[in-house]
Amino acid sequence: MRHQKTIAALSAVTGGVIAALALALYAPFGAGGSRVLVQHAGGTAFASDNSSGTALTPRAIYERDAPGVVAIRASSTPSGLQSPFGSAPGEASARTDTGTGIVISSGGLILTNDHVVKGANSITVSLDGQSEHTRTAHLVGQDPGRDLALLRVSPEGIAMHPLSLAASGSAQIGEAAWAIGNPFGLNWTLTGGVVSALNRAISSPSGAAIREVIQTDAALNPGNSGGPLINSQGEVIGVNSQIVSGSSTAGGQGRSSGVGFAISTRTLRAFLSGLGVHA
Repeated sequence: MRHQKTIAALSAVTGGVIAALALALYAPFGAGGSRVLVQHAGGTAFASDNSSGTALTPRAIYERDAPGVVAIRASSTPSGLQSPFGSAPGEASARTDTGTGIVISSGGLILTNDHVVKGANSITVSLDGQSEHTRTAHLVGQDPGRDLALLRVSPEGIAMHPLSLAASGSAQIGEAAWAIGNPFGLNWTLTGGVVSALNRAISSPSGAAIREVIQTDAALNPGNSGGPLINSQGEVIGVNSQIVSGSSTAGGQGRSSGVGFAISTRTLRAFLSGLGVHA
């Protein structure tokens, strides 16, 4: 397959307030990133083949699933991210990344992208924006190759609303797809589109290939990383992880171009099974 010269960068959709130098070293898919080749592995399926369930309205999907979506703030010191020439006077000493997570159990388990929390020494999760419902999260497991991480918060005193994972392979080209996340810090934002393609292959920030990826034109932006891509039955069909972007913000984050990628439930289940979690 020929290189797609029109694609300037493949960006992970994490938001945050970051020192410029640290960002350049941290984000391999930032605005200055290399050209990418997105591959298709075949196995086409179409929405007309899908007869399962009655479609919910966008409002019903939001009311049902938004309580199971959380806002994540991951703070870290810049160790390992500094310039080899040292820090300049006044350079920021810490970074905070923002992202999204998916509640998958009433016991406090939350699924997100590894790149949202990688290197963080402090992770907080907000369930609904209220300070009394903001909890410290602890890392249960992570897989940089699949760009997935599992967090746990104490569920004591709060109601957790786990979301359902769709059956592996149930996503269909042309069916409606909805994303709920925290783009640019705008918590619990709903965007919509369709499943644009299936069985894409993308590279994780660690350089490993992630396969069976879902492509969507639902708007994804910095801060959407780790959030759910949802079908018309309100089930999670993937974890929103990357976008193809030909432009970026002043801080180097990619802007939505209508080409986004979500890690499929087959990959999610394999990751969770390896941690002894069955969803």
